[in-house]
Amino acid sequence: MLPRPSAPPPAPRDAGPGAAVLAAALEDARRRAVGALEPVMSVLVDLGRVFAGAGHDLSLVGGPVRDAFLGRRSADLDFTTSARPDVTAKLLRAWGDAYWEIGREFGTIGARRTVAGEDVVVEVTTYRAESYDASSRKPEVSYGDDLVGDLSRRDFTVNAMALQLPSLDFVDPHDGLADLAAGVLRTPGTPEQSFSDDPLRMMRAARFAAQLSMRVAPEVVAAMTAMAERITIVSAERVRTELEKLLVAPDPVAGLRLLVDTGLAEQVLPELPALQLEIDEHHRHKDVYEHSLTVLEQAIGREDGPDGEVPGPDLVLRLSALLHDVGKPRTRRFEDGGGVSFHHHEVVGAKLVAKRMKALRFDNDTTKAVAKLTELHLRFHGYGDGEWTDSAVRRYVTDAGPLLPRLHKLTRSDCTTRNQRKARRLEAAYDDLEVRIARLREQEELDSVRPDLDGNAIMEVLGIGPSRVVGRAYQHLLALRMDRGPLDRDTAVEELHRWWADQPESQQGETGA
Repeated sequence: MLPRPSAPPPAPRDAGPGAAVLAAALEDARRRAVGALEPVMSVLVDLGRVFAGAGHDLSLVGGPVRDAFLGRRSADLDFTTSARPDVTAKLLRAWGDAYWEIGREFGTIGARRTVAGEDVVVEVTTYRAESYDASSRKPEVSYGDDLVGDLSRRDFTVNAMALQLPSLDFVDPHDGLADLAAGVLRTPGTPEQSFSDDPLRMMRAARFAAQLSMRVAPEVVAAMTAMAERITIVSAERVRTELEKLLVAPDPVAGLRLLVDTGLAEQVLPELPALQLEIDEHHRHKDVYEHSLTVLEQAIGREDGPDGEVPGPDLVLRLSALLHDVGKPRTRRFEDGGGVSFHHHEVVGAKLVAKRMKALRFDNDTTKAVAKLTELHLRFHGYGDGEWTDSAVRRYVTDAGPLLPRLHKLTRSDCTTRNQRKARRLEAAYDDLEVRIARLREQEELDSVRPDLDGNAIMEVLGIGPSRVVGRAYQHLLALRMDRGPLDRDTAVEELHRWWADQPESQQGETGA
């Protein structure tokens, strides 16, 4: 059964040759919606009857409706209702196997119900309007009284469509389905009013450009540009969430370009537009900004590779690819003869990455990983023609630790030269490095390099107790292990005694405890 329009389907906006194409696209979208919603149709109708029986309207709304017309099933089901939160909570508590009120202050009640062995999660929100005052970081919520009013206050027309339940009437007061079929992102009212109500919607526009390959309408782009500074009243956590969703989308570069072009990136990720000013000394045909976007695209292409070690979408790899060169603006130097250098930009960049990600409230593990990859991304370029010692290879692996698979992909993606001979040479050199790593792994426990004597053995050999000296001895033996590979016990003891003879504590009989 196709969703039934509550009014005649919208006429195509143009009467030219594109009208027939658009009409066909609309019909295809409706057919896709049937297939996407069929697995949960019984749940939709049942829940609609529960609310109708209590005298309240209920509609499936927003992303799940949009995705259904794209032929995709949403993981969660979002509804809007005329019922106030206390009524919704009572109905869902009786209907679901579990329910929660975490979003109650925003009018949202959630529930879970197991159907045919599968958990179905629903969230039901009272008709509402969200808006910010000039300085607030949190939206002010007021409740509405009708579905069309609720839809008119939503972010974009493609998210302002609803399926009324249990009747299955389709409500689309702003031609969202036509916009979806045309691949254009518009706002139900003026974009200025929409972005004033919730400035985060400007970030969502960029995210939908990346997720859905939609063209953002010119008037929306203009409003984003004029109002970019208003994003600063939104909490860092909400901005970060949108940025994460954008980066793991199928085409993050499209969304990132929109953020930069409108000035939004200057407010939320200023290190990115700053790269437009810097010319990469290795790639003179493009600036570092373009180079970084290309590295991101190439890194995405290396996800889900035959090794299976970095399944996509991988947020850490994508952030590292995008931000690996952010230290260049701070380190640019004009050399005699007209050259440009960026010495130690990887070290400076790692600090900038950590600072920005902390400001955006990224979790510590992700922040440390991206900063570490930024710091290490140039290490390979000292490899030359395979002249690294085994010690250098061990240090490369040990310093990267569990990030090594991502470092492999980042380093390979960082080659964006159009010089095919140079590209083949770099690829071959990295192939050689990976072969050497594999060979050393066969010979040694390369992923967990430890000294040949542990702390207890060090104290036993030297006849000392726990102290800082033990730590220094441990680090000395670890350095030997890196330089020379595994040592037998007798050799390790001999080297420890040789080191100990040069320590002041051995002469003074002190342990430094």
